[in-house]
Amino acid sequence: MKILYRSPEPFFYSGGKTGILLVHGFMGTPSEMRPMGQYFIDRNYTVYAPLLAGHGKTASEMAKTSWRDWFQSVLDAYERLKQEDLEQIFVAGLSMGGALSLLLTSQKQVDGVISMCAPIWIQDRRQALVEWVHYFYPYYTPRNRRKRPPEVESMIVQLDRTPLKSVASLKKMIRSQLCPGLKKVTAPALIIQSRHDETVDPKSALYIYEHISSKNRSLSWYENSCHIITLDKERGKLFQEVEEFINGIKREWN
Repeated sequence: MKILYRSPEPFFYSGGKTGILLVHGFMGTPSEMRPMGQYFIDRNYTVYAPLLAGHGKTASEMAKTSWRDWFQSVLDAYERLKQEDLEQIFVAGLSMGGALSLLLTSQKQVDGVISMCAPIWIQDRRQALVEWVHYFYPYYTPRNRRKRPPEVESMIVQLDRTPLKSVASLKKMIRSQLCPGLKKVTAPALIIQSRHDETVDPKSALYIYEHISSKNRSLSWYENSCHIITLDKERGKLFQEVEEFINGIKREWN
């Protein structure tokens, strides 16, 4: 299957008996998951990367949605995969997608979860006020947007401004749903974190690792990647590690 890079559209590929659900991040699109998706498509996995509600269009459209809508998109995608004749289902998410993947795993049966740069704490301290500020300043438009490595910039589809109401909703989801729900995560878990993440405080990964209930869990640090780790220079190593994690679980089943 040939997939188009830098496209905000979801993608689905029906392959073998192992399915993997790929969940993109906050203000992102499936474009940031496409290289990872192609890696597993080439290995005959069944792969689904949905577009979360409100994403991929405009900031005003995104502001009309909340974490409940984003999570419902993940639940719908999970149910779509359940319709396939699969022996295992894994879920892997980047950033907010990692948080949603963990939340899904706390509520549904999955064979393994891969959380990549998922947030518990955000680096930008201004977000502490966002739950009040968004009523007066609905959007934040950066004057000088941070430039990421060329291999990342060439593949992301990004909104030109941030709806602060959406940031507040993400914070609420982390506080009220994700953190209390981590103890309900019992499936095998691979927690991946960029050591020098410019968006998420890296100690978030330690918190997740320490608070999930999975007996089979591991924490892996990446030293040379930015927040969007699925597109950066270590992505080949990342995809191989995820594949090894999945294969290890499949061997336990056999």
